[in-house]
Amino acid sequence: MNFKLYIELTTLAEKSKNIHIIEIDVTNTKDYDKLVQIVSEKVGKAGLNVLYNNAGISTKFTRLGLVKEEQLVKQFYVNTIAPIMLTKAFLPLLKIASNNFADKSKMNVNRAAVINMSSILGSIAENNEGGYYPYRCSKVALNAATKSMSIDLKQDGILVACFHPGWVRTDMGGNGAPMDIDTSVNNILKTLNTLTEKHTGCFIQYDGKILPW
Repeated sequence: MNFKLYIELTTLAEKSKNIHIIEIDVTNTKDYDKLVQIVSEKVGKAGLNVLYNNAGISTKFTRLGLVKEEQLVKQFYVNTIAPIMLTKAFLPLLKIASNNFADKSKMNVNRAAVINMSSILGSIAENNEGGYYPYRCSKVALNAATKSMSIDLKQDGILVACFHPGWVRTDMGGNGAPMDIDTSVNNILKTLNTLTEKHTGCFIQYDGKILPW
């Protein structure tokens, strides 16, 4: 964790007792059990309502002649494998939250949900530029995993969707991105609160628009 991010997170945690900072390397799957135990102690019998798989990495625009094997492997591990394995690890806590929800006919973030952070670059239908092999392929795979999760977890009442946050001015998005973080986050939060059963298994933009695979 870089120092700037550490300061930002600790400042938020000081303002709210509901924020708990837990550091993890998502590529170290051996630590997942410990992570789940820590979260379990925090949430107690309430379980975990929302797992938001947000960790991700990307290289710069990459043409076929320049793509490297290590880029592909690393980005698949962080962007695809980690969200799948984290969801598997947290599934017991998600099921507890889902079972605690009074209205078993509904699916929403107040009951239980898995939200995978994807990207418009993970849309095959919207790929008109080529390139970005490591990032594109890892996000396409994440989208496929999201769809499978939505089918597998529907009987448990757990909503699953993947989100495109927009092109945002972050360390990964760069300073040239048109959207600031607050705009993206506020739109995502609004959209999350509108999700129902019809959205499970969907690829959703920050403003609620359904995107093509």
